[in-house]
Amino acid sequence: MDDDAHASSDHDAETGDHDAITDPQQACFEAGIKFGSLYHQFAGTPLSPDSADSLERAMSEAIENQPHCESVTVSIRRDALAAELADSTADYTELTGRFMDVEMRIRYEGVTVETRMEMEDGYPLMRLVSVVE
Repeated sequence: MDDDAHASSDHDAETGDHDAITDPQQACFEAGIKFGSLYHQFAGTPLSPDSADSLERAMSEAIENQPHCESVTVSIRRDALAAELADSTADYTELTGRFMDVEMRIRYEGVTVETRMEMEDGYPLMRLVSVVE
């Protein structure tokens, strides 16, 4: 990195200061990390009506282990799961975003971030619901 690029950095490598990053920004970043972990860790997991309850709990409890995570609620969309399995010869399918709704609450340095993932126009959309200082 050249000297000009280093001089314009918001991060001081020696002290670890992140002067330009606010607590609300960091809290939102933490929420994004949790969503990425949840979605990509569990996508493809075998899912059946019999395993839905335990998978909801496992996903919630796993993500709640991460720093700054106050709560996670995962709801398997049983109507979508039943519709998927109705025309299938198998009694299970793989977990994708269309089968779950997720709510998370992240707390970082006094900032609370509420987030949600839900289907919108056929796509599992992750969004910020609120950021409260």
